[in-house]
Amino acid sequence: MDWPTHRSEDRPWASRSRQGSRADRTLNSITVSIPPRIAGIEYNTIGAVDRAHEAAVIAVARLEASFGEHMAPLADFLLRSESVASSKIEHIDAGWRAFGKAVAGGKASDEAKSQLAAVRALIAMVDAAGSGPITLETLLTAHQLLMATDYYTARDSGQLRTVQNWIGGSDFTPAGAGHVPPPPEMVPELMRDLVEFVNRSDLPIIAQAALAHAQFESIHPFTDGNGRIGRALISAILRRRGLTARVTVPLASAMLADTSRYFAHLDAYREGRAGQFVEYVARAAIDSSEAAQESARALAELPARWRALARPRANSADEVLIGTLLDKPILNFDGAQKITGTAESSTYKAMARLTEAGVLEVLSASNRNRIWAAPDVLAELDALSASIGKRTTEHLR
Repeated sequence: MDWPTHRSEDRPWASRSRQGSRADRTLNSITVSIPPRIAGIEYNTIGAVDRAHEAAVIAVARLEASFGEHMAPLADFLLRSESVASSKIEHIDAGWRAFGKAVAGGKASDEAKSQLAAVRALIAMVDAAGSGPITLETLLTAHQLLMATDYYTARDSGQLRTVQNWIGGSDFTPAGAGHVPPPPEMVPELMRDLVEFVNRSDLPIIAQAALAHAQFESIHPFTDGNGRIGRALISAILRRRGLTARVTVPLASAMLADTSRYFAHLDAYREGRAGQFVEYVARAAIDSSEAAQESARALAELPARWRALARPRANSADEVLIGTLLDKPILNFDGAQKITGTAESSTYKAMARLTEAGVLEVLSASNRNRIWAAPDVLAELDALSASIGKRTTEHLR
């Protein structure tokens, strides 16, 4: 279907410093890209886009029905998977051991803290969408959570940008940028329009989520963090529309598999080819949902594997811990003791036995805050992302 293209508008530019290249220093005008208002636009999928959309809705519903209800730990697992992959698109990759330390409250790298902040932002958006309309405040609150770990970015968190930004090109000016979003004075009205579109209930669900994401990225309403909040918006819309109630579709892993293709489809949206982007997101949802079902099966088999490795006595602290590791794959000592309900010495011995058996791994040996993790669960995060990436790249052949 036809979709309005972005219009271009020339604006004066005054460089504020003498840094950068000659092109930066001599730049005196820029061309901004202004998205259309979409709040009232009708959109229906047709042809190949419609077939992909229908298959995607079925795949997501199957994931939700098969594993969302019967395997509660999958919900947290997929939340983490989606947030970690979304962070990797922004070149933020701490590795799962460092990420595990951050989850357990241990000393962690800035990248690990940032990935954990992305998890919190996604949770906030999805939870809010599950209980009411998605508002501008929903997005601002999530952005504040996302940027809270860094002093400099935190200062601009939770508020719409008041400066011109751009994507690609120079660090100093929009010279050579791949996309120059609308000027800051247009952002509040464009976001009001987007929020109205997001809360409609008369649009194909995945198409609505895809188009809202593309519009959000085109507006680029924040000084930083737009990609992660924009991708979280997809999950929030799926929750608001009732397609998901427990699980989060790990779409970001499909985008991570070929970021140049992802960005090219966003450019196509700005040129009016909305169906192309909708089909891209629909196929990503199919790949992600099918791979997530494989991960769910792999996770469900882990407790039996752990029992075979550790051979715990019935009703022992070891057995109790094994029974909770899918829910809590990352533990500090206080958390472990709450689970076992035993004395400190008994809990330490149980953790030591499970570590020796290979069920647990010590992430941080600090005496003040020792942290353990079930490496099989955390490794499955990488396995899921790799599986989605493989499925995605196979479609390109």
